[in-house]
Amino acid sequence: MHIYTTERFVLPLPPGHRFPMRKYAALRERIDLALQSGEIDPQTIELLEPPAATDAQILLAHNADYLYKVSAGEMTRDDIKRLGFPWSPELIERSRRSSGATIEAARSALVHGFGANLAGGTHHAYADRAEGFCIFNDSVIAARVLQKEQLVQRVLIVDGDVHQGNGTAAITRQDPSIFTFSIHSERNYPFVKETSDLDYGLPDETGDDAYLAALDEGLAACARRFPQPDLVLFLAGADPFEGDKMGRLALTKAGLRARDRLVYRFCEQYGLPVAISMAGGYSPRVEDIVEIHFATVLEGIRWNLQRRDRR
Repeated sequence: MHIYTTERFVLPLPPGHRFPMRKYAALRERIDLALQSGEIDPQTIELLEPPAATDAQILLAHNADYLYKVSAGEMTRDDIKRLGFPWSPELIERSRRSSGATIEAARSALVHGFGANLAGGTHHAYADRAEGFCIFNDSVIAARVLQKEQLVQRVLIVDGDVHQGNGTAAITRQDPSIFTFSIHSERNYPFVKETSDLDYGLPDETGDDAYLAALDEGLAACARRFPQPDLVLFLAGADPFEGDKMGRLALTKAGLRARDRLVYRFCEQYGLPVAISMAGGYSPRVEDIVEIHFATVLEGIRWNLQRRDRR
């Protein structure tokens, strides 16, 4: 199984910026520690440097004018405000690497059953604009790259970030080969929602039990409405957590682990490979974000090994 990470995921930001960029390096350190301690068997995974997504790959999801504008640093003040990051060459390299990591994690999933990008989940990026810390929509890029290479035909995107995947929904609106399921906080950003193939907008303070019931129902609906996908892309956001400053759903860490298990069991039930990305996580304590993301990765590794044994 392949897990993709790079130092280039960590973008230099101005002092006091609200985005917890440190979480990427901290998550890599936590996985390194697990490998050293034996919590993760070093024989089961490879940590790999992702390639940068190429222009040709990015253009499967984004407009050529937009790709030129962001690559050349010609974003307007309004563009920068909507994005939330200052423009820099490092920003573009980070975004290309993040998209490349999701592409490669998806390839790993097709071969091994599971793959992971320790960043990604940039679901607010539209075909022609950046939003909400997202430049390139890595999930749509990955889905379409694998489709173009005739490795898959139908892709299910399960978006567990606390914010609706508005960019993903908009890009794939007329694409019947990609099904988008977003389970999110209804009274949260983006305040004007797009229409996914399946949206579950949940109220504030939903909590574990109601969330898990909704997720279970939503996954069952995916199986009915989009049967036999070739691949699942799971955006395993840490921001539904009760301690997250940008979330409202009040899930506990145990609830988030149960969320991950539900998605993995769904994949096993229907024999589906799954690639995960980390998506959002904004807790004031970076340790909370890392613990949640690490649990998602660890559960995925263990689940996939057990799934192989059960075959």
